[in-house]
Amino acid sequence: MKNVALITGASSGIGKELARIHAEQGGDLVIVARSKEKLEALKSELESNHGVQVKIIAKDLTVSNAPREIYDEVSNTGIEVEYLINNAGFGGRGKFYERSWEQDLAMIDLNVVALTALTRHFLPGFVSRNQGRILNVSSTASFMPGPLQAVYYATKAYVTFFGNAIAEELHDTNITVTTLMPGATETEFAKVSGMDKTDLFDKTVSARSVAKDGYDGMLNGKLDVVSGLRTNQKLMMKMIPFMPKKMLLKQIRKLQEAN
Repeated sequence: MKNVALITGASSGIGKELARIHAEQGGDLVIVARSKEKLEALKSELESNHGVQVKIIAKDLTVSNAPREIYDEVSNTGIEVEYLINNAGFGGRGKFYERSWEQDLAMIDLNVVALTALTRHFLPGFVSRNQGRILNVSSTASFMPGPLQAVYYATKAYVTFFGNAIAEELHDTNITVTTLMPGATETEFAKVSGMDKTDLFDKTVSARSVAKDGYDGMLNGKLDVVSGLRTNQKLMMKMIPFMPKKMLLKQIRKLQEAN
């Protein structure tokens, strides 16, 4: 296999589009998600349409040893990953004290722990070869606290700052770490998280356009890529540092209340 990208959460949404874009460039893939059936369908599509090789790994990344098992399986088959794309993640809406602790813990395990573990497993190989690119899919949620999505926003803040920090640690290498921060995107995320009933997801951008922005940013070695924001949302992002925090929190909460 050549020019291999390992993509988590590849069975739908932004991850699926990232896999398609990489295959269109002639790159081989390792695609990871829970649904073996969806992965097999994507593998068939990419191999038949683009003549690339695709390996599937069906894993639940909320399970603690899954990242290590993925790394071992890839290493034991002699595959050299050149692009690590940590895309898998999910959210959930509601007051923290009312939400299922098991769901929020799984969110932390997927959004934070699995992403960090996969990066730790694959990064030493990148360093030894002095080559590689990492793309972490965060969110514009990482810029602020998120009442009614307290855990999700906090996990995405971790993703953004973690990626930025290790990017600087690697400043004297040929390895880059890019953080993609989408706004409201047309994926299964909104339905799963309950955000499809809010004003924030009233208008969404396509997963394809967000994936393209992130993929191009990764190839160009950008630190951060913000994608999918409407004009009013861009203005709000610029105002965040200057807004009193209580006012900001109230505004975010209102955006996330169900219609």
